[in-house]
Formats: sequence, C-alpha cells, structure tokens
Amino acid sequence: MLFLVKLFPEITVKSRPVRKRLVRLCRKNLKIVLSRIDEDIVVIGHWDCLEVETGDIDAVQKLLLLEALASTPGVDSFSEVDRFQLPTMAGILEIADRYYGPSLPSKTFAVRCKRMGKHSFKSVDVEQVVGAGLKLKYVSAKVRLKDSEVTVALEVREQELFVVKQTHSGLGGYPLGGQGAVLSLISGGFDSAVSSFMTIKRGLLTHFCFFNMGGRDHELAVKQVALYLWMKYHSSHRIKFVTVPFEGVVEEILASVEDSQMGVVLKRLMLRAAAGVAQRLNVHALITGESVAQVASQTLANLNVIDEVSELMVLRPLCMMDKQAIINKAREIGTEKFSKHIPEYCAVISDSPTTQAKAQRLAEQESRFDWSRLNEAITGARFQLITDVVEDLERGSGEVIVVKTPLPHQIIIDIRHPDEVVLKPFNCKGLSNAVLSVPFFNLKTSSAVLDRGKHYLLYCDHGMMSRLHAGHLIDEGFTNVGVLDSRA
Repeated sequence: MLFLVKLFPEITVKSRPVRKRLVRLCRKNLKIVLSRIDEDIVVIGHWDCLEVETGDIDAVQKLLLLEALASTPGVDSFSEVDRFQLPTMAGILEIADRYYGPSLPSKTFAVRCKRMGKHSFKSVDVEQVVGAGLKLKYVSAKVRLKDSEVTVALEVREQELFVVKQTHSGLGGYPLGGQGAVLSLISGGFDSAVSSFMTIKRGLLTHFCFFNMGGRDHELAVKQVALYLWMKYHSSHRIKFVTVPFEGVVEEILASVEDSQMGVVLKRLMLRAAAGVAQRLNVHALITGESVAQVASQTLANLNVIDEVSELMVLRPLCMMDKQAIINKAREIGTEKFSKHIPEYCAVISDSPTTQAKAQRLAEQESRFDWSRLNEAITGARFQLITDVVEDLERGSGEVIVVKTPLPHQIIIDIRHPDEVVLKPFNCKGLSNAVLSVPFFNLKTSSAVLDRGKHYLLYCDHGMMSRLHAGHLIDEGFTNVGVLDSRA
C-alpha cells in the first residue's frame, strides 16, 4: 500500500535549507509514529512530498495508519495511490479507465492531473486526452469541470504515473521539533487543552505544567487530557509532565490577599512558578489558554499586570477566540469529552474580582505574602516523562496488577473512547470473560454500581489510561482491580 503525503503549504515557501530540514523532520516523525503500526513501513522524502509504503497490513492496521497520518503535524493531505512506470498517453487513458471507468456512467466527471518533472507534454494535455477518451467510451457521462461527481485524479512525477484512489485531509502545521519547545500551563479544561493542541500543531514541543491545588480527581483528569494529546498528536517526541504542588500557595493567598485581588495574584504566582519550571526544562516561552475578556482576570489591564512578573514570553493561542469556538475545536480534536468532566476548583474565585488591577496595589498585596510557600512549591515540582504519569496515581494505592491472560472469573472493562472501540474492536477470541464497555470519562460515575465483590481488569490499547484508572479505583476502595495488557 502506497501513500503520497503532501506537506503543509507554508513549508513549501521556505528557503531551500529550511525546507529540507522540515521535510527531514516530517519524515523522521512519521517513521517513528507509523513504525508502531507496521514495523516494515518505508518513508521516503522528496522535495515536495513524502512517500509512505507499507508491507502487508490488515484492515484494522490500515485504519490506524490513516488516523496516524491525519494526526501528524506537518501533513497537509495524503492520498492512497497506485504507481506505474509512465506509459504513453494511450496507456494513461487505459489505466484511468481501469480505475475510474466503472463509476462514470450517468455521472458528471472531471480529469485533474498534477505533474512534476520535465516532459514533452503539459498537465492540461493529459486532462484533455483522458477526458475525451472517457467521454467517448461512456456516452452517458458528462464533463463538468466544477463540482463534478467523479474526479479522475492523476499525478505524473518524473517517469512515474500515480493513480489517486482516495485523498484525506491532514492536520497541517509544522513538524514537531522544528520550532523549539514551550511549557503549557494545563488545567485540563477546554481552553488549556485546545491551546496546547494549537502549539503542538505549530511544531512546538509542548511540555505540560499542572498546578495541583488540591484533589486527586483533578490530577487524574488533567493527566488524561495530557496523555490523550500526546498519544494522538505528539507521540513522535518525548516530553515532560510537571506537577507543581500549589495547595500551600492557595492557602497563603486566602490568608493574606484581599478578595478582589486573589485571582490576579494567583495567576502572577503561577507564571513565577512556571518560569522556574521552564528554566529547568530549557524552554523559552509559556503557553496559557486565556482569551481576552472571557473572565475577570483576562481583561487587557489584568493580563498586562500578570505578564509583568514573567521574563519569559507568554503566548496565548486563544486570545481572540470566543468560548463556543473553543468548545467546537475541543470537540473536533477529541478533548471535549475529557474537559467537560474536569472537576472545578473554586477556592480562589473572588466575590467581586477586579477587572482593572493596578501594579502598585498588587505589589502591596504581595508584600504580605509568605514567599517561602511559593519556593516550596517550585522546589517540590515533580518532573515525569509523559509516559510515566501513572506513577503518582499508583503511589499510596498499592501496586496495580498487570496481567496478560485473564482468569475466567475476571470481568474485562474496555475503557477506551467509543471512537477507538469502533476503529479497533476488542478481540475476545478464546476468552470466556464478560466484557463491559465503559468509556474512561464515565468510569467514575459508573464505579458506584460496580460489584466490589467481583474482580475487574481494565483495558486500553496502550495500557496507560487503564493503569491510571485502576489506581483511582483502588483509592476508591476496590480491592480486586487490575489491568489487562496483552503486551505484558
């Protein structure tokens, strides 16, 4: 199976050295991601596209491959194609007829040919010859150059002819690793999830920084969002998830800061702490999910005094987006179902928050603050590889048992997203176990009706989400919970 992968248009207008570097990065990233699906995958870089050729793969592997190609930054579109040595014009017509002829009777059609290289003919010559030949053979078909029902898509590249069978849209953006690294302040809500996605799409290695202000449920939920974003869009690179313990900082704000100033002071302290984290990660910009005027702390006046405390650049990808547009984007990229279940933490919400904070007044407020609490938070920050975020949630819960082959009495709970279940149904061949389908975002509410006397094994494709939730269920008092991992 062969795919032609077209690059994000902005890549193609870069200078020659920059373009070559970005093409190499995109090729490398695709090779890493696609090799997990087919270890025999071949990715070849060209000046204006990439070729991706697979070995013998089944229908499920093909679906996973299409999903991976569509989710990799730098890919604008990709087409499933068949390749031939460039024949004569009559040969091109014959091949086009073989692929598209059966779908032409009583339909409108157009022939589109893209060409690269030196040839004795132009693209329009191919379109005219093939179009005329097909119209002559299929009398009931009509040529319509705009909005046709069938598009006969061909590409001539040097001495090869490619017949395009199907074209898919890609993510666009720049390949990861080409634009440096940033630290995203992630709360797990709609805004921070979408802003993180937008930096990933722009080619920025995106590390995550979570300020834990109390509550294991919130930590679990935020780690799920970060894991999802990494697995779907970012898995070609290793990045860090940083948890900053902010409970003490919040306590100090409540004790020493006036009610109206608490929200802005909290944001300023977060930026100070994030700058310390960023220094250890050697990144040079912070990312937030703030949008102008969305809430009281996000007026221009407040954002200005918040930024005053940071020597690092603060980027706000969502600054001009309205809330519904952000939620729509979350739905499109797959984070909506995570974010709408994120627990709220309201301890630092003011009754009458200021919308016009003044630097002098904030300085007076912060002069009463015990800065040792912030230093303790920065010092206590926990740095983990994104693949290891489950460790925090397993601490104190006892070891989560991972099994490869379930015992007959164990009930399997498939916690994957419904879209994943459709894409790759659970393989229960050879198993007599009962299998329940409970998406991870419903597991917390469903756990109340689970029989604590029975033994459950949680299942997901990568074994990470299942370990997160198994640890959480153990914390909730379940004693017979483990993880089913066929790779164990």
